[in-house]
Amino acid sequence: MKPTGNSEPQKKFEREKRTEREKRTAPESATELEKQTYDVAILGSGVAGSLLGAILARNGAKVLLLDAGSHPRFAIGESTIPFTLVSLRTLAERYDVPEIAALASFTDTTRTIGPRFGVKRHFGFLLHHEGAPQNPREVNEFNTPPQLLHEAAHLFRQDTDSYLFQVAVKYGCKARQNFFVTDIDFDGSGVTLAGKDGEYRARYLVDASGFRSPVADKFGLREDPCRFKHHSRSIWNHVVDLTPTDRLFDHLPDSQRPPVPWYEGTVHHMFDRGWAWVIGFNNNKWSKNPLCSVGMTVDPRRFPRPEGVSPEQDFHRLAAPFPDIVRQFEGMKAVREWTSTGRLQYSSKQTAGDRWFLLSHAAGFLDPLFSRGLSNTTEALNVLAWRLLSAVKDDDFSGERFAPVDRLQQSLFDYNDSLVNSAFISWCDYDLWSAVFRIWAWGANAGVYRMQTALTKFRKDGRDRHFVDLEDVPYPGLYWPDHDGFAELYETMVKQCEAVEAGAVGAPDAADLLYERLLAADFVPKHFGYAEREVRFINPSPKTLLKMLRWAATEADPVVRRLVLGNGREAVKARLRGTKLF
Repeated sequence: MKPTGNSEPQKKFEREKRTEREKRTAPESATELEKQTYDVAILGSGVAGSLLGAILARNGAKVLLLDAGSHPRFAIGESTIPFTLVSLRTLAERYDVPEIAALASFTDTTRTIGPRFGVKRHFGFLLHHEGAPQNPREVNEFNTPPQLLHEAAHLFRQDTDSYLFQVAVKYGCKARQNFFVTDIDFDGSGVTLAGKDGEYRARYLVDASGFRSPVADKFGLREDPCRFKHHSRSIWNHVVDLTPTDRLFDHLPDSQRPPVPWYEGTVHHMFDRGWAWVIGFNNNKWSKNPLCSVGMTVDPRRFPRPEGVSPEQDFHRLAAPFPDIVRQFEGMKAVREWTSTGRLQYSSKQTAGDRWFLLSHAAGFLDPLFSRGLSNTTEALNVLAWRLLSAVKDDDFSGERFAPVDRLQQSLFDYNDSLVNSAFISWCDYDLWSAVFRIWAWGANAGVYRMQTALTKFRKDGRDRHFVDLEDVPYPGLYWPDHDGFAELYETMVKQCEAVEAGAVGAPDAADLLYERLLAADFVPKHFGYAEREVRFINPSPKTLLKMLRWAATEADPVVRRLVLGNGREAVKARLRGTKLF
């Protein structure tokens, strides 16, 4: 069934929105809200804060949701990955908040919220060199198998964030928008949050407010300098009248075009020490949204931010050496002021303490490459929410209780740092990048299979233990966190890229070594494109999937055999039911 803007779920959601608006026409006054003591106060009502608020309130906690701004509002972080989608479905089912699952596929997002979203059928990567047209042999595309996966969405964040905020309120969160916290006071029994026009009391505080975290400021948690190796700065906007990527290559024969059009996925234009993104919200026939998200992210050590140049001028200046990137952005029109940053990276020495927690972007940030922001957020929420619900019941909000969440979140940042840093280094040589791309792609998908296995078991018996068991791993933060062989391969990739950057190893030699390891590893699927150097487009057909399944049954590492064959069987069952597994 194709999505429409007038479907029954959409009408139901609109009715629920109207009901909530009517309830809020005579809300509890600010004074009445101040008289209460909440179990948990959450700063920030973006994706992280609203997801957590909805989960806690749905499961009986008394939650206050405070935000210095209001919805709807502009936000980036619009690209999803399969791990994010499985994590969203896990949150929805594990914590009985079915509305969360609406964000887990393009069809459901469009049906439930409206025809404002782009479709994401692949990750597309095109490597560029100064002064030269893009070489069609230096491209990669990783397509989500339609036989297994629901199509992902490019999330139009002002709509998705508003939707999640309304879901949180629906389940009982008390919300106060446009409330700026001026002081935070912790004592033995809780926290007092003060602003110019009010004061609130809670037993525990989750700060999901982002870079300008009041808790990070209060306790001096930011690391200076930031511990991450990666350096980047960024410029971004939403635009109209962008030339679709595929039109840049109309002159190419069909043999040199990708199996799925570039513009039907997330486009990455890469060059030495930088990249640009193209995330279309208008790339399908159902969308009524004319916008496209564009941005440029570069290493400021190579491309320092110039004095006296506007962000828009800087954006086009960075694109100028690359003819096909220039052609992509010619004629586009910005719909708001451009945003420009200094160094994007920041980190915190601690993200959990007695009666407080820094969540997601309040704790740190790396780079939008590989779309890890939403993925890391949902993964952290999965291990935070059940602990917080238990703490509410037994009144134990000690920092020690949440230390495993701190460990996971810090490790997520550190592994993302090493991955993105390796990618930026690898763009000096296509073969090296292609090897990094494959190691990332398989690790990320092994993590999806692992999470989906737990979700499948949970659906059968309802035991939360299946998810808790996922946390007991030797490499928290790595997408495939419990496989020694993959962890070793990943570290080899990182060390080889760092050696290339230091001039100790040539990029071609590093690429050769990584491909040798990929081909030799019995935990890296064969026939799929993960290990085959000549495969530029990972586009699994039924025949390809059958070959991989045969390899998994006869030659694969036992862990991979269980992951691939187990999920393969469940995928077949799902297809017979007329649904999809992931």
